Amino acid sequence: MKPSPLFIIVRVFFPFAAGYFLSYLYRVVNAVIAPDLVGDIGLSPSALGLLTATYFISFASFQLPLGVLLDRFGPRKTEALLLLFAGTGAFLFSRADGLLGLIVGRALIGFGVSACLMASFKAFTIWFKREKWPIVNGFQMASGGFGALAATSPVQAALAITDWRGVFLILSVLTFIAAAAVFLVVPERETDKKNEPLHRQLRGIREVFSSMLFWRAAPLITMSQAAFLSIQGLWAGPWLRDVVHLDRTAVADTLFWVAVAMIAGFIILGTAAERLSRIGVPIMVTSVAGMMTFMGMQFLVLLAPASWTTIIWPLFGFFGTSGIIAYAALSQTFPVHLSGRVTTAVNLLVFVAAFSSQWAIGAIIGIWPVGADGSYAVMGYKAAHAIMLAIQITSLLWFVTARMFVRERGKAENRWKS
Repeated sequence: MKPSPLFIIVRVFFPFAAGYFLSYLYRVVNAVIAPDLVGDIGLSPSALGLLTATYFISFASFQLPLGVLLDRFGPRKTEALLLLFAGTGAFLFSRADGLLGLIVGRALIGFGVSACLMASFKAFTIWFKREKWPIVNGFQMASGGFGALAATSPVQAALAITDWRGVFLILSVLTFIAAAAVFLVVPERETDKKNEPLHRQLRGIREVFSSMLFWRAAPLITMSQAAFLSIQGLWAGPWLRDVVHLDRTAVADTLFWVAVAMIAGFIILGTAAERLSRIGVPIMVTSVAGMMTFMGMQFLVLLAPASWTTIIWPLFGFFGTSGIIAYAALSQTFPVHLSGRVTTAVNLLVFVAAFSSQWAIGAIIGIWPVGADGSYAVMGYKAAHAIMLAIQITSLLWFVTARMFVRERGKAENRWKS
């Protein structure tokens, strides 16, 4: 009997959405609690960037094995197990009294939530029709947006009741509950299980990474998402404090509206991509147009006056989501059985770049002296953001010019096969 749409939404979408909600909350919460971490532990800009970026590198380190596990054992078991590590990491983070303890806890969090998005994408390829992937993925990303939203003003309000340690203790409990929900609520499906030998699965990874179609788009997706994740996940908060001169409450409120705009972006842009594809506009075209607009927003962040903050930063959040649409576009260029490996291959690049970017931004800011009041130099922020924007523009130029390489390689392969 074919499952009803309500069955799929309640028992498949919601549990995975809950996991991704927590994943994104963990990802960006340091943008709000950064002053507390600096005050309690005494972190430099570079150390703060390294700590926060540890999430990304531990997340990235498991992406290739994750793709194999998702295609071999299915998303339900894989995500439920990994979330146990995230809950443990949050608990250790809440008890840490130095940089090393914080890094260990955050590394476990990043490792533990490394399946939250990719497992959901894999599950959706199993349970939803192919043409619905962009819009379903968009709603899944919106659940992450709600996590980002929860990490702003709600966390700031919670800090009036408890401290950052109490916040992470609560998150630890919620993560264990999410792990149980994924394991107990999500049903198995025969197609979740693959009997494909391991050597063929590894061959699938090689097939993805040897594809020029993959490498044409991957740098642009990678750098666009890395800029969005590294800035929104940490450096947006300090920027608003030191460049725009907002107080802590105003910073949290601004980040709240960035998160709201991000939720809208995931839903609206995902829906637009799905509908435009019906009339012949490729999903990748929609995604690239959004990423170009996102670059324009970053340019305005650098040059626009402070009075534009309430307009520019929400637009930054809205168009920063456009890179994720390309995940569905790339998945559709490969067989379904490779979908887990395609998305995790992109995610590997994205999160390695996000780790490098978030740490590098802190290192660049640290070149300038810290002010007497603990603020960072405006020129440091602007230099770091300008470098990130330049790298994205370069990757866009590669995407445009690499088209002829893809075409010529295709012709060569056809001649070889004939």
